[in-house]
Amino acid sequence: MNYADQNKKALNAATPELEKTYKDLTLLNIQIDMTRGKPSTEQLDLADALLAGIDREDCFGADGTDYRNYGLGTGIKEAKTLFAEFLGVAENEVIIGGNASLTLMYDILVGGMLFGMPGGLGPWSAEGPVKFLCPAPGYDRHFAICERLGIEMIAIDMDENGPDIDQVEGHVANDASVKGIWCVPKYSNPTGATYSDEVVDRLAKMPTAAKDFRIIWDNAYAYHHLGKGPATVKNILDVCKKVGTPERPLLIGSTSKISFAGSGIAVMGGSVTNIKDAAEKISYATIGADKINQIRHIKFFHDMNGLKAHMDKHAEIVAPKFAAVERILNDRLGGKGIATWSKPEGGYFVSLDVTDGCAKEVVRLAGEAGVKMTGAGVTFPYSIDPRDRNIRIAPTLPPIEEIEHAMDVLSGCIELACVRKLTNEAS
Repeated sequence: MNYADQNKKALNAATPELEKTYKDLTLLNIQIDMTRGKPSTEQLDLADALLAGIDREDCFGADGTDYRNYGLGTGIKEAKTLFAEFLGVAENEVIIGGNASLTLMYDILVGGMLFGMPGGLGPWSAEGPVKFLCPAPGYDRHFAICERLGIEMIAIDMDENGPDIDQVEGHVANDASVKGIWCVPKYSNPTGATYSDEVVDRLAKMPTAAKDFRIIWDNAYAYHHLGKGPATVKNILDVCKKVGTPERPLLIGSTSKISFAGSGIAVMGGSVTNIKDAAEKISYATIGADKINQIRHIKFFHDMNGLKAHMDKHAEIVAPKFAAVERILNDRLGGKGIATWSKPEGGYFVSLDVTDGCAKEVVRLAGEAGVKMTGAGVTFPYSIDPRDRNIRIAPTLPPIEEIEHAMDVLSGCIELACVRKLTNEAS
């Protein structure tokens, strides 16, 4: 039954069975948490060799530098060699940070607010209101940084090619208070979209009123494919160099969903000018990140071939979970006119859109039935989904049998919430 095509009588007739199904699900009393995109225990186990530690002789560089001591605030050479290739930049265009890419991104915006960026007029906060473009649905922690710092957020529509580039260009052309844009260019959170060549090219070359406009290029899922190998995205820094905007992008990445989520390595890439500026700002907060942890990761991965082979193992664990989500959503909701969802080839999420005005109710019903979902609306600036329809599904953490149950519950909640709303609106 396509519920969207039914009259009130037909919808009323369908409701009792949907309510009974939902009640039966709640009586099962199974508790499943799908609120965050976390690696599963099996994924973390893949990196257990990191726990073996390192030998004393590993703690010295080729030139004899003792990595156990202070110094090398932007990272050891061996780490720069690996992670420069990881980001697609030169070794003098990368900083090795701590364990969290979120920290690097927060520090970038704090630095911009307090001290400004190369090419600008000084501290952003001294210029008046500061705005950031936020492709949505997008990553809630990006939005939280802006909200915390008092940066006004402007939602930009997303599609399968990335952010609506016409909207982006319209906002940046004449408004110097628009200082940047958040981007997750590959397997975007939560839609799974990978930016097209056209979007990358236009982001690089578009005229911006702000001379210090920045693209925060959060390539969090650079190698997180689901079995077909990593998708390709044009190298934003290379494109910007060619069109004369080399300072525009700041590239971010980490091993947080590659090695250990709480003990990985975060990295930043950019032009030599940007790296020099970032290194100076960082130097006031730290003498350097954990160099011993950098050594551990180099010994574990060896090189990019080792890292990619490691990610193939991740795909073997994660892909069946995404397949289960797709199968159950298709079986339970396909053709019913109340839900559509993304079919990602990588990343950590499935983006689900339900009938307008129903997402919050679906999440509430699911929670009462024992399945905790990410709050409806959090994938939009200020947690306001103007259509109240988007729900982020995070399938990586639970075992597959829990995912199957969770998708049954979620599907039942979607049917019940949407049919109730359609019934109220029907004639």
